[in-house]
Amino acid sequence: MARLTKNRKLILEKIDPAKTYSLSEAAALMKDISATKFDASVDIDVRLGVDPRKADQMVRGVATLPHGTGKEVRVLVLCTPDKEAEATAAGANFVGLDEYIDKIKGGWTDVDVIITMPSVMGKIGALGKILGPRKLMPNPKSGTVTMDIGKAVTEVKQGKIDFRVDKFGIVHTSIGKVSFTPDKIIDNAKEFYSTIIKLKPVKAKGTYVKSIYLSTTMSPGLKVEPKSFDE
Repeated sequence: MARLTKNRKLILEKIDPAKTYSLSEAAALMKDISATKFDASVDIDVRLGVDPRKADQMVRGVATLPHGTGKEVRVLVLCTPDKEAEATAAGANFVGLDEYIDKIKGGWTDVDVIITMPSVMGKIGALGKILGPRKLMPNPKSGTVTMDIGKAVTEVKQGKIDFRVDKFGIVHTSIGKVSFTPDKIIDNAKEFYSTIIKLKPVKAKGTYVKSIYLSTTMSPGLKVEPKSFDE
């Protein structure tokens, strides 16, 4: 059995593993349970009562966090020359087409989000085996395949996140940083939760939200009462 470090012991003394916290209580504890030397992410895990193997119970969507994620998002825009200036003005980190397609074929994927336009998806489709496993493949449902390139880049930079339920029925994403105030964490968590609720599949039976946990990078998770997201 691994020995507990001094920091880990101090963290465990501050929390009650048997307790279900309110959202405000959990948000206030995020700084206290983080022992990293960097500005750790604040993560949320929502276990849903769905069967992801069934297409009509797949939960996937986007949410725009009011306070962003606190992370610098590297955006690649694959577009035709007439859209390059628009992408650059909106803050895209990389803009182009064929040269970046060749780089990706060579193994380069040093970006967080790829945005493109419908007319060039034919070229990008061949990159599916590279981008798919890295969750970088542009998708109209997530707003990353669009003619409104400038708006898409701006939204991603401001805190738009793309999420989907995994094979275990859990949706996991980051909703901020430990440096955020508790109020900002609460606002972001509520926005994400409300989006999850709106996406409830018609075919989902029984309890939809089974459990919610808040944690920071490498910290224990705090169980949070779902009803407190509506307060």
